[in-house]
Amino acid sequence: MSGSVKSYAAVDLGASSGRVMVGRVGPDSLELTEAHRFVNRPVRLPEGLRWDILSLYGGVLDGLRAAGQVDSVGIDSWAVDYGLLDGDGRLLGNPVHYRDSRTEGVAEKVWATVPAPELYAATGLQYAPFNTLYQLVADQLTGAERLLLVPDLLTYWLTGEQGTELTNASTTQLIDPRTRGWSYDIAQRLGIDLELFAPLRQPGDPAGLLRPEVLEETGLAGPVPVTAVGSHDTASAVAAVPASGERFAYICTGTWSLAGLELDAPVLTEESRAANFTNELGLDGTVRYLRNIMGLWLLQECVRSWGDPDLGELLREAAEAPALRSVVDASDPVFLPPGRMPERIAEACRASGQPVPGSPGEITRCILDSLALAHRRAVEEAQRLADRPVDVVHVVGGGTRNALLCQLTADACGLPVVAGPTEAAALGNVLVQARAHGLVGDLAGGRALLTRTQPLTRYEPRGDPARWREAQARLVRI
Repeated sequence: MSGSVKSYAAVDLGASSGRVMVGRVGPDSLELTEAHRFVNRPVRLPEGLRWDILSLYGGVLDGLRAAGQVDSVGIDSWAVDYGLLDGDGRLLGNPVHYRDSRTEGVAEKVWATVPAPELYAATGLQYAPFNTLYQLVADQLTGAERLLLVPDLLTYWLTGEQGTELTNASTTQLIDPRTRGWSYDIAQRLGIDLELFAPLRQPGDPAGLLRPEVLEETGLAGPVPVTAVGSHDTASAVAAVPASGERFAYICTGTWSLAGLELDAPVLTEESRAANFTNELGLDGTVRYLRNIMGLWLLQECVRSWGDPDLGELLREAAEAPALRSVVDASDPVFLPPGRMPERIAEACRASGQPVPGSPGEITRCILDSLALAHRRAVEEAQRLADRPVDVVHVVGGGTRNALLCQLTADACGLPVVAGPTEAAALGNVLVQARAHGLVGDLAGGRALLTRTQPLTRYEPRGDPARWREAQARLVRI
């Protein structure tokens, strides 16, 4: 390869798996290959649901060894969860999983001190029971001297240096999206010590060099810098949306669906709060104005309960099942915990007076119709609340492999859907590293490079949009 091509390791940790990808970037080239993939399997201990953070770190080291020599490393992961360190920098326990039950009832206690409308006006974050703020109010912080969000914790173990990357910090409900700094007033009123957090870092900032012990274990020749990226995986994924201009919506699909717009300023109205939209921070001063939707978690849990049948066959059966026969609210908190997902979907259909899907194919069709409907509602409401019309919906992430979901989303939204790239978070991670090292220009330049180099599939809307309005009305009546 030309000397102008550089290699970057993107550590991309999702809720069910982790991967280390290698991006090779040149002035007009961008190639991504998988070096290593590993399972992210939470563990249920007597005290609750925990992340197996040591296994994840082992997977990262294995991945860096498989990646070979690289010019930089960047880490992104899911949001809100964290590890606590003592005064000597030692981990005090396995990080708590956001699906753990310890935050049940905590929001009401918080709102008694800071009413929900006031909290939203200050932080712009939608209500979710697992937001870091609620976890901190529920947590026993005895002995904790430092809090590091998951990607920052792994970065610390790699480099020995501590920081708090901004895009992920914006999911804690402790950041003011207008100033892009800490909301000291909210933290003080709730008794949260912001000194627990390491100093804020921006995407593209240097985050240290791999420690000698890490170099020895991975076989890499130093120095190898670690670069702060959009360490919230959605921030990295949105950076990799291959859009031009501003009239686009995005849906980052995977375990969750994150559907919304990229804006220059937050939307902090009471109407926006009531619609449960969030204002998270993105690259270059942008705001990710979006709604969290339960996503393919619904299907993943069903497939697990069915004994992992062939997904292709399941989707073929779903494509042949009656359309929009039964739908559920894909954002209903009843679907948040693991276990009994097919039964819970059946119960929701029964409670709403709709036909109960029986076969796995029928349940899968119910899930995909329901997700497309939730995508439709989020895209429509985001446009209205932000006063920003869109002409196209970009779907990125793992859900791009699900052609039926992409087509149903185009049908439901009544807009063209451009699907791809699949590994959007890893590509966004790579682009920020490449940009920090002078190979890529601004956000628009990175997106143009993606458009030229990555496979994309376009889905045109089809069918009668009235059928989707009728299905939506069924949910409203429930």
